[in-house]
Amino acid sequence: MNPQAKLIFTISLVLGTTITISSHHWVMAWAGLEINTLAILPLISKSHHPRAIEAATKYFLTQSAASALVLFSSMTNAWHTGQWDITQMTHPTSSLILTSAIAMKLGLVPFHFWYPEVLQGSPLTTGLLLSTIMKLPPITLLFMTSPSLNPTLLTTMAILSAALGGWMGLNQTQIRKILAFSSISHLGWMAIILVYNPKLTLLNFYLYALMTAAVFLTLNSMKVLKLTTLMTAWTKTPSLNAMLLLTLLSLAGLPPLTGFLPKWLIIQELTKQDMAPAATIISLLSLLGLFFYLRLAYCTTITLPPHTTNHMKQWRTNKPTNVLVAILTTMSITLLPMAPMILTII
Repeated sequence: MNPQAKLIFTISLVLGTTITISSHHWVMAWAGLEINTLAILPLISKSHHPRAIEAATKYFLTQSAASALVLFSSMTNAWHTGQWDITQMTHPTSSLILTSAIAMKLGLVPFHFWYPEVLQGSPLTTGLLLSTIMKLPPITLLFMTSPSLNPTLLTTMAILSAALGGWMGLNQTQIRKILAFSSISHLGWMAIILVYNPKLTLLNFYLYALMTAAVFLTLNSMKVLKLTTLMTAWTKTPSLNAMLLLTLLSLAGLPPLTGFLPKWLIIQELTKQDMAPAATIISLLSLLGLFFYLRLAYCTTITLPPHTTNHMKQWRTNKPTNVLVAILTTMSITLLPMAPMILTII
C-alpha cells in the first residue's frame, strides 16, 4: 500500500476515535464511528486476496447496520426527551436499541458472527487495530450511557459471550480465530461489570488491549498464523517464544500475571453487588478459554522436538526484536504488583 494512503487512513482512524470519545452530541459520536469504519476498510482489504475482500465486505455491512441503529436509538431518545446529549439516554427503548447496536459493533454474543471471519481475513497488524483501537469508541459510548443501560440484558449477553467465546475457540487451529474468540470472551467480562462499576470495564479494556497488542506484535515478528507453524517457531527466536508463553498465560488470567488483575477486581465487585452466582458462572466459563490458551502456550514452548509435524524447522534469524514488543510483553506479565496503586487511581 502507498505510504501516503496508509498515513491518511491511520490519521483518519485516530481522528474518528478522538471525535467519538470526546463528543457530547450523538450525531458527532456517530460521525466519528463512520470515519473509523471507512478508514479501516482499506487496511483490511489491502492484500486484494478474496478472503480479505470478503472480510472487508462483512465488516462494512455489520458496522453500517450498527451505526444506523445508533443513530436510530439517539433519534428515538431525542424524540421522546428532547435531549441529544449522550449522557441523557433515558428512554428505555432507546437504551435497548443502543445496547444492541454497540454489541454489534463490539462483537458481543448474539452479534458476534462477523468478528472471527473478519479477523481471519485481515493481516495481523490490522487484526490488532480491530481488536484494540476499533473497540475503544463503542466501549466509551457504553461507559457514558452506563447509568441508563439494562443490567439484566448486559449480564445475559456477558455470560453468553464468555460461554461462546470459550466454547467456539476450542477446536480452532488458526491463531487469528482463536484470538477473535478470546476477544469475545473478554468482552463478556467487560460487559458484566459495566453497569455496576464502569471504571473497571475501562481498566479491563486497557489491560486487555495491552496484552493483545503484545501477542499480535509477537506473532507478527515471528510470522506465525497457524498452530502448526507455531510449533516450529521456537527455533527462530527462543527467548521471544518464552515471553509469548507467559503473555498467553497472562491473557488467560492466571495469577500472578497481569491478566489476573481485572478478573480478580470484577469478581470482587460482583460479589459486593450480590451477584455471586453470575461471578461463579463467568469464572467457570473462563476455564474454557484457559484450555485454548494453554494449547497455544503448549505449541509455543513446551512442544520441543521430537514431535510429529510435517513442517520444516525454520532458520534462526538474527533480526533484533522490536523494543515495543519487549515493553508490551514485560508489562503484560509484571503489572499485578501495581494493583494497590491502580485501585487508588480508579
